[in-house]
Amino acid sequence: MFKGTHSVTVDAKGRVAIPAVYRQGLNDTCGGRMVVTQHWHGCLLIYPQPHFQKIEQSLTSKGGFDTQVRQAQRFILGPASDADMDRQGRILVPSHLRAYAGIDGKSTLVGLGHAFEFWNEDEWEASQASYAQSLAAAADAGELPEALQDVPL
Repeated sequence: MFKGTHSVTVDAKGRVAIPAVYRQGLNDTCGGRMVVTQHWHGCLLIYPQPHFQKIEQSLTSKGGFDTQVRQAQRFILGPASDADMDRQGRILVPSHLRAYAGIDGKSTLVGLGHAFEFWNEDEWEASQASYAQSLAAAADAGELPEALQDVPL
């Protein structure tokens, strides 16, 4: 559903406009209701609410007595926040999440199919440059990552 890299700006109130190409689909599939949470790579994840509910159910069904499960629940579910698109296609990203990812002003939305990653623009560019270098070195050595070995590039 989501693909591409989109430069966006967070306004003074913490709102970001979802790219216009996705708005109707989001309104049709989830009434514009989304969930924002943190990711361990230092960015945020923005999910349509029905998809996030599956993640939430999966994490909560594991119980909470195992320390690793509890930590994962705290990390993913604890900071999660509902975000409803307004008439202009904007969502409000809470300040605690923006602070976590260092998002202020210019930023980048990256479509991952089922969700968006939401990055500080400089962090996004640095992470992509680093990955491109390591991927090129691996490809030159004939050692593509397993995730790419069966992909017809």
